Amino acid sequence: MVRKLKYHEQKLLRRLDLVSWEASGGNLAEVKALRRYRLGRREDYVLYKALARTVRTLTRRLRDLGPSSAAFRTRCAAALLEKLYGLGLVNSQRSLAVCESLSASAFCRRRLPCLLVKLRMAQNLRHAVTFVEQGHVRVGPEVVTDPALLVPRAVEDFITWVDASRLRQKVLDYNQERDDFDLAA
Repeated sequence: MVRKLKYHEQKLLRRLDLVSWEASGGNLAEVKALRRYRLGRREDYVLYKALARTVRTLTRRLRDLGPSSAAFRTRCAAALLEKLYGLGLVNSQRSLAVCESLSASAFCRRRLPCLLVKLRMAQNLRHAVTFVEQGHVRVGPEVVTDPALLVPRAVEDFITWVDASRLRQKVLDYNQERDDFDLAA
């Protein structure tokens, strides 16, 4: 028979996950990234690391191509930079040097909760993740409830509150922009 834990013991064990202790104990940087970006699943971060590694490998292969394939290298490098810039993972389309330093945290910064904090729709990541999971946010016409959604640059301007959201109503009340027609509905 095991005794009941005291209050301070329960408080210490709240953030400890005994199920995946071996998986999280080996890589401290990974655990820090999971906490910093409020990632719900470790598999997401592993996927982001693999994607970043693939992009870096592709960049090195393009860089190491010989002078005989300069036109092919230029065309592929431009396509890669355009794709990564469109996803918001790099800030400029000038050279492949920015692709060589791409990391998993670039993918984490393009997640929907991080963009909510960047757009000042939420005070911190914890609140942003809660807003997304509760269905207060939409991207374009679709309501999003998955905080792991990667938002490209083209769609970033279409992040808004859901029409029936209480948060949207509070914002409109604060800005004194709420319409009388909305009050009746």
